[in-house]
Amino acid sequence: MRHLRSLEGISLGKTWLTIGVFDGMHRGHQEIIKVLTAGAHSTGASAVVLSFYPHPAAVLGKRTQLKYLSPPDEKAELLAVCGADVLITHPFDQQVASLAPEAFMANLQRHLEIEKLLVGYDFALGKDRQGDGDYLKQMGLKDGYAVQQFAPLQDDEGIISSTRVRETLADGNVVAANQLLGHPYALSGSVIHGDGRGRKINIPTANIEISSEKAIPANGVYACYVYVDDVKHPAVTNVGIRPTFTPDKAEANIEAHILDFDGDLYEKKLHLEFIDFLRPEKKFNGVDELLTQIHLDIEKARKILK
Repeated sequence: MRHLRSLEGISLGKTWLTIGVFDGMHRGHQEIIKVLTAGAHSTGASAVVLSFYPHPAAVLGKRTQLKYLSPPDEKAELLAVCGADVLITHPFDQQVASLAPEAFMANLQRHLEIEKLLVGYDFALGKDRQGDGDYLKQMGLKDGYAVQQFAPLQDDEGIISSTRVRETLADGNVVAANQLLGHPYALSGSVIHGDGRGRKINIPTANIEISSEKAIPANGVYACYVYVDDVKHPAVTNVGIRPTFTPDKAEANIEAHILDFDGDLYEKKLHLEFIDFLRPEKKFNGVDELLTQIHLDIEKARKILK
C-alpha cells in the first residue's frame, strides 16, 4: 500500500474514495473500508483513503491534549491489512478548515478521478461543516460520482466510536477497547535503557519508548503479547510511575517483562498488544512484597494468554 503525505504530484485514475480521520481503525471504520476495497477492486478502481493530520478537532480547538489511537504510520499499517491501496494523510490547518466543500472536492477530483465517495454517518467537511452527507450527494450528482453514507455501527452500549475507545483505555479496560476496535490495542517503540532495577531482582523488563502523541492505557499491570523480530511472546507489562521506587515521577513508563525470554533487546523496536488488565498500580512496602505480587501477576497472565 502507498502512503502519501499530500495531494501534490498525485494523479490517480479511477478511484473509490473514503474521507475521515479513522483514528484507531475501529469496527465502524472497518465496515466502510470493507465496502470500499471490495467495490473498488471489483470495478478495477483503486481503494483510496484520505485522512487528516493533525486531527481536525485539535486544530479547531475542540479537544485539548488529544492523543492518537493510531498515528499516521500505524494507521497505514492497519489500512494495508484491510486491503486499501492508497492512504493520503492530508495536512490539516485553519486554511483547509475554511475551504468551501465545493473547492475541497474539486481539488480532490482533479487528482483522484473519483467514481464513488463513501462517508460515515456523522461526516462533514468544509467551512462550518457545510459538506455533510446530503450536501455531498447533491455535489456528486453534479460532478459525476456516487456518494454512499453509512449508518453508525452499534453494540449494546451504543455507537462504536474512537471516543469510546479512548474512554475504555483511560479506564484500563483493554478488553472492552479491543472489542470496539476489532483488534488488540497496541503500542510500538524502541527499547531504551532504564535504571536496571528489574534485572537486579531477576525480573528483567524492556523499557519501551512511546511517542508522546500516542494514547496509553491507564496506569496498571496488563497481560500482553510482545512481538520481538515478528515473533510473539507472552508478557506482563507495567504502565505507570513505579510508586514503590519513584513515587514522585510525573510521566508513566512502559515496561514489559517478557516471559521465558532471554536476549538483548536494547534498541530493538517492539510491538506490544494489550490483552487484559491484571491489577492497578500500587506502592509496596518493600522489594520482597513487590516480588511476591509480580510472580502472582505472571501466573495470572500465563492463564489468560495460554
